[in-house]
Amino acid sequence: MKHFISIAIDGPAGAGKSTMARAVAKELGYVYVDTGAIYRTVGYYIQLCGIGPRDVDSVTRLIDEVNVELRYPEDSVQHMILNGQDVTDEIRSPEMSDYASKLSTLEVVRDFLLDVQRDMARTHNVVMDGRDIGTVVLPDADVKIYLTASAEVRARRRLAEFQAKGDKKMSYETVLRDIRQRDDRDMNRKIAPLRVQKTRSVWIPRSLPLRRVWMQSKRSLKRGWADDGRCGIQDLVCNCTFWHVLLASDLSCDRPGACEAGGAADDLRQPCGHG
Repeated sequence: MKHFISIAIDGPAGAGKSTMARAVAKELGYVYVDTGAIYRTVGYYIQLCGIGPRDVDSVTRLIDEVNVELRYPEDSVQHMILNGQDVTDEIRSPEMSDYASKLSTLEVVRDFLLDVQRDMARTHNVVMDGRDIGTVVLPDADVKIYLTASAEVRARRRLAEFQAKGDKKMSYETVLRDIRQRDDRDMNRKIAPLRVQKTRSVWIPRSLPLRRVWMQSKRSLKRGWADDGRCGIQDLVCNCTFWHVLLASDLSCDRPGACEAGGAADDLRQPCGHG
C-alpha cells in the first residue's frame, strides 16, 4: 500500500503556521490542510443555529447535522463546503475565529472532526497545521514542526494581516489581548492542548525570520527524503520520534507589514529585501 507523506506544523495563533504550511505544500506539490478552517466551518453552522460555543448538550445534538467537505478547485485554495454550500469566505472573520476557538475545547467537536483530518492524510501527501496535529491528529507524521513566537510579535503580525484585508478598526492592544486569551485557552484546555513534547524535541535557541525558517526547512526536506519516501534525521527536520521547535522572530525585518505579514505572505521563498 502506498505510503503518503504527512507534515505536521503546530503552534500558537499568529505564529505563521499557515504561511509556512502553504509555502511548503506549494513547493512539494502536497495538499495543504487548514484545520482551523474546518473548525470554523463547524462553528459557523452551530452559530447559525443560535447555539453558544460552550453549550455541550446543544452542540452534541446538532453535530450530526454537519457535513464538512474540503475541496481544492483550480486555484488550489482550500474551499470549505458546509452541507453542500461553499462557506469559505463566510468563516474568515475575527468573531468566527474566536467562536471556533471556544467550540474546539469541546470533546464532541474534536472527536467529530478527527476522522475528517486523518482521512486527508490517509489519501494524500499533506501539510497540515493546527494546535494538536503532531500530538493527536497525526502522531506518526513524517515531519513535525512546532512554530512559535512571542505574543507581541504574533499580535503585530495578526494586526498587519487585518489591515491588509482592509480592517482598520482593530487596534494592537485588542489583538494582543485576544492572542493572550487564545494562548491560555489553547494551552490549558483539557482536550488536546497545544503542547510540544519537550523530552523529544530539538530546540533552536535563536529566533529566525519566517523567510529563513522556510528556506532552511526546504533545504532540509529535500536532503532528508530517502528512497522509500520516509524522511531522515537532518539538521532541521527530524523523524516522527522528534519535534523540531522553531522560534520565528519579528516578521522578516524591522518593518512590520513589509514582508511576511504583507503582500509576500504567501511566498516565503522571496528575499525580504529589508534586512
